[in-house]
Amino acid sequence: MASDISQKQLSANTERFKNILTATGRPGMDYVLEDIEALGFFEAPASRQGHGSYPGGLVEHSLNVYDAAMDVRADILKRRPDLEKELAEDSVAIAALLHDVCKSNLYRLTKRKRRNEIGTYEEFTEYEIHDELFPIGHGEKSAIMLVGSGLELSDEELLAIRWHMGPWNMSKEDERYYRQSQKNSPLPGLIHVADTIASALLERPATSAQI
Repeated sequence: MASDISQKQLSANTERFKNILTATGRPGMDYVLEDIEALGFFEAPASRQGHGSYPGGLVEHSLNVYDAAMDVRADILKRRPDLEKELAEDSVAIAALLHDVCKSNLYRLTKRKRRNEIGTYEEFTEYEIHDELFPIGHGEKSAIMLVGSGLELSDEELLAIRWHMGPWNMSKEDERYYRQSQKNSPLPGLIHVADTIASALLERPATSAQI
């Protein structure tokens, strides 16, 4: 498990995250920020063993998705200025920053043992998933949590949060709903692309230069 984010950087990320969402002026946002902070969002990892698997990784990942989404939005609007209203900045911010609130209290640290390179056992720490309290899925769980906190969301924002994983591990019925969401609004596609850019590229582990 990596631990390469300082307390100073975590505080800066937390402040930026809150400031961007507060600036949207969306009714219910204060309640959302209070609820996710109480659940541990700002100290949580973004995944069990993959991208952002360290304390503070979730808020860092969420900001990476936001930055990627805003960059892609800017490029898209150069070619399709007619989409500006459908890709409103506040909608992009809300969907990008809150798509993974379901992970606020999903991971817990646990100690395990494994053999090291000389064959002896050593103790190590890793995250394990605990979703037994609210086993309802991923994107849909985030959407339900936000609505439960009192956040006013448009249909397009709900779809973007629900389907931010894209066509991943879907039933035939889910695939039909996902495809329809793409037809209804460009926002779900933008958030999915941004999430992929963040997790697969921006948060990819650094590799040493090849000689």
